[in-house]
Amino acid sequence: MTEPTISQLQPMPGDWQRALAVVAHPDDLEYGCAAAIAAWTDAGREVSYVLATRGEAGIDTLDPARCGPLREREQRASAAVVGVSEVAFLDHADGVIEYGPALRRDIAAAIRRHRPELVITLNHRDTWGGTAWNTPDHVAVGRATLDAAGDAGNRWIFPELTEQGLQPWDGVRWVAVAGSASPTHAVDATPGLERAVRSLLEHRTYIEALTDEDPETYARTLLTGFAEETGKRFGNRPAVAFEVFPR
Repeated sequence: MTEPTISQLQPMPGDWQRALAVVAHPDDLEYGCAAAIAAWTDAGREVSYVLATRGEAGIDTLDPARCGPLREREQRASAAVVGVSEVAFLDHADGVIEYGPALRRDIAAAIRRHRPELVITLNHRDTWGGTAWNTPDHVAVGRATLDAAGDAGNRWIFPELTEQGLQPWDGVRWVAVAGSASPTHAVDATPGLERAVRSLLEHRTYIEALTDEDPETYARTLLTGFAEETGKRFGNRPAVAFEVFPR
């Protein structure tokens, strides 16, 4: 009996210079994406982060007024590890982000401001692989990001952005969704994997609230496992997977 063929992932498009990553919370990008981002910044590409919230509702033992500023600091330190210096927060409320025009407008404004060719976001579907329920924040921000990539180029949607000096940007060529159960492309994680571990470790307060495991052991085991599993579909090289939607 023959073994089933594992469908292979394609290399990510490489003909771009600027990327914008849009996610809901601090740490969303570090759970699997950061190795790819490190490789891109090493190659001289520009990557910026936009987060819908400051993750203020993410730690049960910390009041949101204390938690939000702490998680913002951790996110900025985490981004710096992989070569990202520009991190912006949209200040939507953690845990209750609403999909709709207001969120789409905020993300479209960020896209017009940064003018990326590649936009990155996180799984926008109801579940993780059909087994674990996704959070409403991830679903709302992922879906709004996919929509805002088109909104950003249409001068008649959110015309107030043009009045604010943010000219339409129709230059988004791809939206890449991390954490998808239906990935199409991948990036070799080998050059950036060690920095990805260090990047996740900058979220130490969150990790220590999440698990009793040693934080470095937790981060290294998790990210290495993800990368090696993805690598089975990418020439047996550790990899970061994305579902790519061309535009």
